[in-house]
Amino acid sequence: MVGKVTQERYDELVAESKLLVETERDTHFKLGDNALEIEPLQPRGGARPAPGEELQSVEESLGRFADDIGVATSTIMQYRYTAAHWPPEHRVKGVSLDVHRILMVRPDRFELIRNPPFNARYGRHCWTQDAAKREAGWQVETPVSVQEKVTAIHGLAADDRVAAQVAADLLQRPAVAEGVPPKARIEAIKDLAHDERVASEAATHLLHRPDVAFKAMNDDRARQAVNHAQVERGRQAREEYERTSELAPTRERLERTAEFLDLVGACHAFVATAGRVVPGLRGRTMSGDERAVLAENVARVRATLDWIEHAAETGDVDVDEALARLLRDE
Repeated sequence: MVGKVTQERYDELVAESKLLVETERDTHFKLGDNALEIEPLQPRGGARPAPGEELQSVEESLGRFADDIGVATSTIMQYRYTAAHWPPEHRVKGVSLDVHRILMVRPDRFELIRNPPFNARYGRHCWTQDAAKREAGWQVETPVSVQEKVTAIHGLAADDRVAAQVAADLLQRPAVAEGVPPKARIEAIKDLAHDERVASEAATHLLHRPDVAFKAMNDDRARQAVNHAQVERGRQAREEYERTSELAPTRERLERTAEFLDLVGACHAFVATAGRVVPGLRGRTMSGDERAVLAENVARVRATLDWIEHAAETGDVDVDEALARLLRDE
């Protein structure tokens, strides 16, 4: 059985329908030929009326013809154009006018149409509209290959809202997301996160993953940006506290005392360390490189001590460029 009929009856219906299709094809081409006789294709620039004559447009004359025979003008125009590109000697019996129409974009159409592709579904060589569209480079009705399916999805998702919803739904499928190349995923994330709010929320969620945070901090620029953000956040929080808190003046006095104690402690630690280390140099002669390194560090220490004395006397903690470079070990 095929559907609700026997194989024998199915074969009879196929044979009968082929005759109908062939008759229809011949009818369509004949209508195109008749329209072409009424209005032959003109060279570029169109026809020109004789002196004193009013030229009737192609649309007007073929519109009248279409109305007289009860067919849409656009259909007649299509039949005419197809017939013009397929002279009778090149038309192939058993192949619909639609296939001829699709293939007329190919310069090798006269040879191509006589060599239909193999159709795996039917197990034979034959032309279908989809097969012709593949040869013409058009989008097919029933996509088979991966690229055809991708093209079909792009066509359906031409609207940005539809595309966004489709992308969101598809990327929720782990296998789909995993199949996207890493570089494409990175570029997609960058494009999607151009909004600062989206970017900050996404970065926060990603940095909650220890492995991601560890790898991100291996990047110098990322690490410096995070450090800068922490310092800036602390500065802003401090300014907000000093501006709004009643305890800010008291805390400032305590912090100044703590800073004084830290500075005295640093001096004490330096003196204690030097007192412990320097005696160990007794009887040792340093190499030229060692003396040079030590001289650089002693210079830094002297400059730092001068800076401390200046800050204590004047309250000015700014440094000039030379001292800044020295402290940076440049």
